[in-house]
Formats: sequence, C-alpha cells, structure tokens
Amino acid sequence: MAASTKVLNLDNPTQTGEWTVVLPRKGKHRRNSQKITTEKGQQHEQQPWVPTDLEVDPKRQSKLMHKIQVCMKKIENSRFFLVFLDQMQSQKTLNHFHSVMGSELKLQMVIYGIGSIESHETPRLQLSLALLIKREFSWIGDIEVFDPVLSATESRVLEALGCSVLSVNEQGRREAKKPTLFFMPHCEAELYNNLLQANWGVEALNRVALFGNSFETYEHHVSFKYYDQEVSCMDSSVAESLTHILAARRFTDEHRIETISDDYFAAFHDSSWHFFRLSCEKELQLH
Repeated sequence: MAASTKVLNLDNPTQTGEWTVVLPRKGKHRRNSQKITTEKGQQHEQQPWVPTDLEVDPKRQSKLMHKIQVCMKKIENSRFFLVFLDQMQSQKTLNHFHSVMGSELKLQMVIYGIGSIESHETPRLQLSLALLIKREFSWIGDIEVFDPVLSATESRVLEALGCSVLSVNEQGRREAKKPTLFFMPHCEAELYNNLLQANWGVEALNRVALFGNSFETYEHHVSFKYYDQEVSCMDSSVAESLTHILAARRFTDEHRIETISDDYFAAFHDSSWHFFRLSCEKELQLH
C-alpha cells in the first residue's frame, strides 16, 4: 500500500463504509466501539472511515486542548524526557535515524492506535511525547494520525495541534515509500505484524523507524511458552500475528527506553526504538 494522502475533512464528511478497530491492548484505554469483521480476502483493503459522532463540541475541544498542553508541559519538565532525549541524541541512535532518512531532509511520522485522547491520560501522554519529538527535532516532518475510536472533537484537536487525521483505516499496512517513523506505543501485535508485512523488502524496511512494543519481549514470550510446552494452546491467529515480528528479530536493532518514573510506566513500559538493518533478500525468509 502506498503512503496515503487521504485525510479526514470534518467540514465535509462524505466518506462512507465499514470500519474496524484494533483489539483492546494492555495499557491502552479505548472507548466501547463496534467491531466489524472482514472476509479474509478483504483484510488488506483500506477501510473508509469517519468518526461515529460527527458533531464537534467547542467546550470539549477547549478542555481537551488544555489537558494535552498540561501533559506536554508535564513530560517536557520531567526526568523521563531528559533521559529519552539523551537516548535519541546519542550518536548510535542518530546514526540509525540518518540511515533511515538517507538523502531525505525530513522523516514523516505516522501514529497508529493512539486510543481516546479525551477519555484517558495514557493516550494523551503518548501523543504529547510524539508532539514533543517533532518540536525538538527539526528533521521530523508532518504527523499523520489514525485510530478508529477517535471522535470528531478529538480529530479537530489533533488538527489544531498540527496533525492530519487519516480518512481511511490502513490497518497498519502503510508501505514506507519514503522514510517514515511509525509511532505505535502499546498497539496490538497484529498491527506491528501488518506493518512489517506491508514493508517486507530490503528497501522498504530500511526506510522504517518504529517506536512501539519491544520485539524482544514478544520473542521471549513465545520462547517461554515453548519451554512450558504451552505453545499448543496458542490460538493459530495469535501465532500468525507474530510471524513477521519474530522473523524481523534477526535483523532488528532494538533500543529500549527507560520509563524512570511510575508516572510514565502505563504509557511507555516495555517500549523500544526499532531499526532494521538488511543487506539482502535472503534475510527475509520467514522459516
């Protein structure tokens, strides 16, 4: 799937069609929302999307903007952020980003699965960190956001913060036609797997930087189940959702972040930077 340029237009919401949600995940708060299943052959298609509530509430909008500003200030003044920046600015990490960017001057950011930024603090902290990254580093480009649970009010606030809200559910299958930072804290394994599958080639993966759940932890979890002989109890769909994640471990440079304070544990525990270093197609064999 090529990089999408479709963004939500709240002033003219003419898109129609079914939409799907990412399954609830540990540490992420989500509104109750309908789940639409798709036929197997349709799973890779983009799903047109608009918020279920199309009315923008100015009072809610103002209140939410204030909450996000408070979150940004909280993170900006924290030791957590100082340590986080030190890691991003280390020569090793910067070299990874420079390798991903190649000759490009900007690294676009795509945020998937952020959750309801109005209902819970954890998604607000995650969004705030992404916005602070863009503020701190001039080479971070435009930010695109998608989560099926976003309301019209939340979408309007995101736009006011300089983000674009996508009008399609890409299901994580954005092909990195240009250098891209995928910011995906605490998403479902299936979403990471979809992203890897969509970019399962040397050139595409080398254009990807990923912030999200630790791949190393996924690998340890599967190994633990093998050791306890519990793997036979693993649902086949769960095993399938880890296929590309586990295969990618062979060529992934992973850098865990430190949460430092309990204030940021729920939002960022077990999160890592992931960079992919490939030289030939043979490394992409799944078995």
